[in-house]
Amino acid sequence: MSTSNPSYKPSEGKREEFRKYLEKNGVMDALTRVLVNLYEEVDKPEDALEYIRDKLAVIAGLETNKQLQTKLNDAEDRIKELEAALQTEEKTGKVDRSSLTDGSATQQADIAPAEDVTAKADDPVSPTEEPPSSETQDSADVEQ
Repeated sequence: MSTSNPSYKPSEGKREEFRKYLEKNGVMDALTRVLVNLYEEVDKPEDALEYIRDKLAVIAGLETNKQLQTKLNDAEDRIKELEAALQTEEKTGKVDRSSLTDGSATQQADIAPAEDVTAKADDPVSPTEEPPSSETQDSADVEQ
């Protein structure tokens, strides 16, 4: 219901149509299962909304907040490991940090083989050349 007009009440037909929509898409079943699970929990969770969110995520095949947080922490740990390894390599003289940049385009250019760049330069189609418009073709047809 809209908060802008508290007296607005949708018609019974619209309510029924919306209910059928929710049932058709499995929303009612999913919500019912999650709420029943919450009701049957012996030790109720402190944050019921988080519980519902996580259970719905599992039903939808998505990752829960805890899983995403774990992935983020793992990625941050890996970044720290790689930075430490880079510093070790710099100390041994195997890597020169000045050759590294934060720009991914530069890193990609360093990785890409040279023949890919030349193949694009030898492309017979000029990037400034535009295909003839349909108006030009129409006017040519009229002149004939």
